[in-house]
Amino acid sequence: MKITAVLFDLDGTIIDTNQLIIKSFVYTVEKHLGYKIGAEEVIPYFGEPLPLTLQRFSKDKWEIMLKTYRDYNEKYHDRYTKIREDVKEVLARLKEEGIKTAVVTSKRRELAKRGLKLFELDKYFDVLVGLEDTEKHKPEPDPVLKALELLKSPREEALMVGDSPYDILSARSAGVRSVAVKWSVLPFELLKKEKPDYFIEDMWQLLKIIKGCDEDEHEQ
Repeated sequence: MKITAVLFDLDGTIIDTNQLIIKSFVYTVEKHLGYKIGAEEVIPYFGEPLPLTLQRFSKDKWEIMLKTYRDYNEKYHDRYTKIREDVKEVLARLKEEGIKTAVVTSKRRELAKRGLKLFELDKYFDVLVGLEDTEKHKPEPDPVLKALELLKSPREEALMVGDSPYDILSARSAGVRSVAVKWSVLPFELLKKEKPDYFIEDMWQLLKIIKGCDEDEHEQ
């Protein structure tokens, strides 16, 4: 089936916010709970909505922790955020080929926009679906379906690219083929367990997948 739309997760997929997220958690937990945590205690929860992760640390204080986390995260956002290799070039190619694009993230829209603008990526995306845009979030299908609705694209002609099991599960629930990135900070076996339709080792391989889908359609 020809691919006419590609949906992308944001953090860990097209921009690298790993250090920002880890530092934000370390600061927040130490401030409110009085003990230090390491990256290994945070990384397993990458990809899930922030309130849920904070509730794993404290059912009583998660709301005040949420404010602290967001304040720290916004303050140091630009310092600890990097763009993933070849992202801009591949996005430009997608636009040249007339393929619709969307960001589908569990992050708040305002901060997601900031990350895109920081690297001048906003011009490559037709749609942004953030935390506020759906009641249910990944791994539920709602964010993916919302993006397809806004793009006016059929699920059969879409791909969802992400770095976590939440991205894969959300795509599958929505009837969309999933692409897992091998540069995820999460263990490869964790992604493999969810059986994404494709794996890519770099962004350029995404174009090969799209081309392959197009060729399959022509052969039918």
